[in-house]
Formats: sequence, structure tokens, C-alpha cells
Amino acid sequence: MASDKRIKIFSGGSNPELATEICRYLNVPEGRIFWNTFADGELYCRIEESVRGADTFIIQPTSRPVNENLMKLLIVCDALRRASAGSVTAVVPYFGYARQEKKSIGREPITAKLVANLITTAGAGRLIVVDIHDPALQGFFDIPVDHLSAGYLLAGHLAKQDLTNSVVVSPDTGGVHRAREFAKRLHLPLAIVDKRRPEANKAVIMNVIGEVGNKNVIIIDDMIDTAGTLVGVAQALRERGALEITACCTHPVLSDPAIERINASLVNKMIATNSLPISERCARLSMLEPISLAPLIGETIQRIFDKRSVSELFT
Repeated sequence: MASDKRIKIFSGGSNPELATEICRYLNVPEGRIFWNTFADGELYCRIEESVRGADTFIIQPTSRPVNENLMKLLIVCDALRRASAGSVTAVVPYFGYARQEKKSIGREPITAKLVANLITTAGAGRLIVVDIHDPALQGFFDIPVDHLSAGYLLAGHLAKQDLTNSVVVSPDTGGVHRAREFAKRLHLPLAIVDKRRPEANKAVIMNVIGEVGNKNVIIIDDMIDTAGTLVGVAQALRERGALEITACCTHPVLSDPAIERINASLVNKMIATNSLPISERCARLSMLEPISLAPLIGETIQRIFDKRSVSELFT
């Protein structure tokens, strides 16, 4: 019997530019979805082509508006499952609610676990994420999770520059492992900022561990949201003699007033991936240098489709 094994890529609509780049990398047409909204705000979708037996992938970072884009992801997963897709993989470069992964005080939800359950129940049989806030969140899923690192892309971009007088900085103690791996790839020393967070989206810099005086510093973080931490860290580093300050992150969330803060800060350059829609941010933040995740995600999708190792990409 002839094989009908196919690959289908669909966009959930939250980052259509990235979905288009991934389809172009894989040389496959983008899948067609019809969307409509009822008068009361309910979402409706219909897959406009046959997916029976196909390996399907939905590109849908849960970016702003987070709840609507999450719901779109769940609806598309359900539609593909009910359309007899051979497999359904949710590609969520930016995983919203990942910061709510534990109970810090009584009577709090663990929303990251709730979202993990929703994605699985909706019909996803596999998840692809990029630099999730805490890698331990993979344990919340009862389906395979491919956790990709954008650190290789960011390090490769920086490696083209002269880094002889540079040091990598972790903006908090929680990101030390990420910063250490990043520094190892670039063969640079590491410094650590001791930060306290009295409440959400507020940070207080306590101390800097390591030598940053007369050095060009590279701050590496998984995401930049309101930029309060970044601006405070840049100020603390400059007070301790740092020279040029470069900020690197995977997820440029940049909630208000982040762009205004960064434009007025001591940060000289910012490098970020397009895990979230980035074109509008580039227009307002001239120092922003975008890096596309399409080759990384596209190669991962190809390897999953071909049943080849994904971890080999990072060894």
C-alpha cells in the first residue's frame, strides 16, 4: 500500500510571521484555518484541508492577549484530533503561565500545571517549547516535551563580535545555570547579580558577585517583561565600572512600560529571538536586534517527522 505520510504546519494566529518562516524553512505550504468570532466573543475555527493521517504542528506562542491565544491553541488541537490527524504537536515557543509553577503562599493556584493539563486534554500528543521559565515544568506534562534552547543561536550571533574584554552576567541567582552554560559556549567569565523580588514585576538589586569593572557585559535572561530587572541590573553594573552593556533574551515580552524604560536606560544593545511577534517592537526599540527561531524550530519539526534525534541539535 502507498504511504500517505504528510507534514502539515498550522498557525494559531499569535505569531504568523514565525509560522511563515518555519514553513519556508521546511518548504511546505502553510495549513489553512478559517477563524470566526461569535457576537459574544466565542472563538470558532475550521481546518480547511484534510489532515487525516498527517503529522500536524500548530505554531502558537501564548503571547498577548495570553488567554485568547491559549484558547486558540486548545481549539486547534481539538479540531485536528477530531479530524483524525496522525499526530498533533503543539509548538509553543513562548509558554505563558510558566511563571506560576509553584505555590509561594497559601491558597495560590499552580496555573502552569493547569495549562499543561489543558493542552494534553485538548489533544496534543507532543509539545515543543523554547527556554521555558523553569525546565522542571516538563514534569507537568504526561506527553513528550522537546525543550529547545535559544542560547546556541544567541551565542552564535555574539561569537561573530570581538568578546575579548567581555563577561556574561546572570541577572539573578535563579538564572545562574543558564548564564553559566552561555558563558561556557562563549568561553567567557561569569558574574552574578543578587536580586530580591518583594512582589511581582518589582526587583531590588542587592549585590554583584564577580568582576565587571572595565568590562563589556552581556546580560542573559529567558525573558524581559516590564524590564524593571534589566534596567536595575544595568544601573548596578555601570555603577561598578561596566562599559558597554548588551542584553540578551529569548522572549521579548516587553509589557508596558518596558520599551520606554529600555530606551531611557544604560543598555546599549538588546538581542532577542522572535518567539513573540517582534516587528512592532523593533520599530519602537531601535537597539533591538532580532534573531529568528525558524531554523531551530523547523529543524526540530523535521527531525520529529523523520523520527530522528532532537537532542543531537545541541551536542
